[in-house]
Amino acid sequence: MAITAADVKKLRDKTGAGMMDCKNALTEANGDFAKAERILKELGKAAAAKRSGRATNEGRIFAQTRDNEGVLLELACETDFVSRNETFVELGNSLARDVLDRNLSAVDEQLETRVKDTISTIKENMSLRRFERISKQDNEIFASYIHGDSGRLGGIVKIQAEDPAALERQDVKDFAFDCALHVVAFRPLTLSESTVDPAYMQEQKEIFMQQAKNLGKPEKVLEGIVQGKLRKHMAEICFVDQGFVKDEKKSVGAVAKELSREAGTTITVSGFLVYAVGEEV
Repeated sequence: MAITAADVKKLRDKTGAGMMDCKNALTEANGDFAKAERILKELGKAAAAKRSGRATNEGRIFAQTRDNEGVLLELACETDFVSRNETFVELGNSLARDVLDRNLSAVDEQLETRVKDTISTIKENMSLRRFERISKQDNEIFASYIHGDSGRLGGIVKIQAEDPAALERQDVKDFAFDCALHVVAFRPLTLSESTVDPAYMQEQKEIFMQQAKNLGKPEKVLEGIVQGKLRKHMAEICFVDQGFVKDEKKSVGAVAKELSREAGTTITVSGFLVYAVGEEV
């Protein structure tokens, strides 16, 4: 009996086994779908199907940059042990490279197939949870950082120079790496106050106003209290306003200004991505 690609895909979707395993099982079963499924189960190849309902709360973050494109990717699994597995790590890096190679903006069937094929090898449920692209201009450089052996935190930043020649300076490259370290350590929500969602800003103002009124303060001082609270909040959530990872007495923006004077051109943090394994998105 002829085995069609549709038959192989159908068995693969149900069992999670690799394409060749499915084809071989169908051939051995002479096209009998139920018998082929049993063959795969007996061989332990239907790993994904057996584990599909189990949580993937562990995982690893992967970062890849190439030319003017970068990607940050989260690959999830069930256990910390597997997140350190060499095959798992290679899969994550390969998936990130594939995203750049094929200029992808969303997870497609080909990426999912590669994950399922690895599930059959590692015998643990996995999922490509998410990825995000970041682009830069010729007057910007990327820097990335993945934290520790576990790789549970990772980020990419881009640094811009008004004069692109400054990007070749070692102190500018060092600043870029330190900013990548910073974004992973402090995980800002946004780049600067100018990039804060106006609706979010309004909501915070209303919250702080009510907090100030609860203190029983006079009307004439309420606005001042609210503005003070807003400034403090912005310093907590905005990358350029946070205390710099190498010297928290100075903001990231202040350090960039000092570097700009030394480099003789304006240096700024122009964008970032940061992921933590398992965080709500």
